Amino acid sequence: MFPVFDAVDTFVTVWHDGWLLAADKPAGLLVHGDGTGAASLTGLVRTRTGVACAQPVQRLDVETTGLVLFSLDKAVQPALDTAIATGGIRKRYIALVAGRIARGERTIEAAIGRDRHDARRMRISKTGKPSVTILRPLGVFDNATLVELELKTGRRHQIRVHMAAIGHPVVGDALYRGPASARGLMLHALEERLVHPVTGEELLLRTAWPERFANLDAPQGHDWYILKSSMTRPDERG
Repeated sequence: MFPVFDAVDTFVTVWHDGWLLAADKPAGLLVHGDGTGAASLTGLVRTRTGVACAQPVQRLDVETTGLVLFSLDKAVQPALDTAIATGGIRKRYIALVAGRIARGERTIEAAIGRDRHDARRMRISKTGKPSVTILRPLGVFDNATLVELELKTGRRHQIRVHMAAIGHPVVGDALYRGPASARGLMLHALEERLVHPVTGEELLLRTAWPERFANLDAPQGHDWYILKSSMTRPDERG
């Protein structure tokens, strides 16, 4: 029996200095407030840091876990916006997807637009925005594949739409007809690479191995184990 993870009104700090904070967001926590009074990652970051102007540079869906980068100083926001627009911030995800995918890197290139019939969804559309995802299988289970994904563009639901479009929806993704999972949505933002906008330092920001992916049976393939073994849990929590 898989454990069920509830929303947690806290987060792990992966990086924090006077200009930036990288948070490891748990499932069930909004990045932005929705006006209902529910907790949000932005509110928690502002409370923890005492910085009222703290702003997320990226977003994650409420059930997606992992890295969200915040600016803590308005002066660095333009540089971060430029880095995102020009591909200066590289972000990698891991996901468990339905079906077996053969080893070898592949590129998914398909424009994404809004679904006119369902406001919650996005879809592949010739009139949508260009969208590119790099897919690297890490290991194969009997009926699922652990994959690493790198976004070359940052569209809403990009990974979820692209994986569903090629017949391998994310496990736990009911919106895009992925197989059900008591663990929740099996998608995690695990790593970012960027140049610090003030110090010029090259940053590699990485979360620990996510709880939702713990205790999976070993797949056929060893790349997943190398990746998992390189991750350690940060000590700072809130």
